[in-house]
Amino acid sequence: MILKTPFKLGSLQLPSNIFYAPLAGCSDFPFRQMAARYRPGLMYCEMVKMDPLVRNDEGTLKMLDYEEAMRPIGAQICGSKVQMAGQSAKIIESLGFDVVDLNCGCPVDKVTKDGSGSGLLKDPERIGELVANMVAAVDIPVTVKVRAGWDESAIVAPQIAQIVAAAGASALCIHGRTREQGYRGPANWDWIKLCKEAAPNLTIIGNGDLFSPEAVESMFLKTGCDAFLVSRGTMGQPWIVEDIIRHFEGEECLVRDHAMRCQALRDHFELALTYFPERKALLDMRRICSWYIKSTFGARSFRDGMHKSQSVDEIMQLLQQLV
Repeated sequence: MILKTPFKLGSLQLPSNIFYAPLAGCSDFPFRQMAARYRPGLMYCEMVKMDPLVRNDEGTLKMLDYEEAMRPIGAQICGSKVQMAGQSAKIIESLGFDVVDLNCGCPVDKVTKDGSGSGLLKDPERIGELVANMVAAVDIPVTVKVRAGWDESAIVAPQIAQIVAAAGASALCIHGRTREQGYRGPANWDWIKLCKEAAPNLTIIGNGDLFSPEAVESMFLKTGCDAFLVSRGTMGQPWIVEDIIRHFEGEECLVRDHAMRCQALRDHFELALTYFPERKALLDMRRICSWYIKSTFGARSFRDGMHKSQSVDEIMQLLQQLV
């Protein structure tokens, strides 16, 4: 069975096995407010670093804001210091999160330079130590997100699957690309299958190129994974979990027409205005608009106008014209 409703993750019962990923610079509070309308099985906040989390850094804690409507909700931590892992996980648990995830997949240089994120793929045993400390510190499920390896000469995800299973992790999510790949080229789902074979009793979450219900189905048939983490596929379509569930329940997916996308964009902007200072909401809108309005008539001129807008009124006028 591809779709599982409900779905068990460790001791936690989730609405489904369709999850929304932590996306740096995207999975902020308004983004998650939009996503919560469609109730993914689990969604994560943006990744936070262990060091500032332990220091109670105000900006880091702000990134972990959530409201009850967003549950089930997870937080993702990033770092390579074993002595901080348990402490960081405990803070996440104390904040009321349902799940804590260890990031071993972020490919950007400023993260990997200290051995964090994808840098941990060079030291699988350290991942095991980090996870063991986290598991010992908390009662909530501990999950791990990895890429397949640093590059194609070192595909270590199957080995990591065995290591984190022994360390007590509740699940491992595999992005079917290497760190060297970044986001170039298609995800290789064979690497997800290898992880499932290496650790058959561990919950394996597939990730990479899930932009439609059909892609979820193809990934399952290819890999036999237990759950699915939708990443970029959530951008501009917060309803994708609803489409996926309808697809597997034999129902017609709703038509997401131009008018609906415009309304969703307006809703997202209004939520951003409520949460962020006006200037930040205006700047964010320049990025967000391209998620919702892609190839429809007038999309290019709308985006050009959005990048020139300097006020809420100007943006509202553009949205009115777009409809």
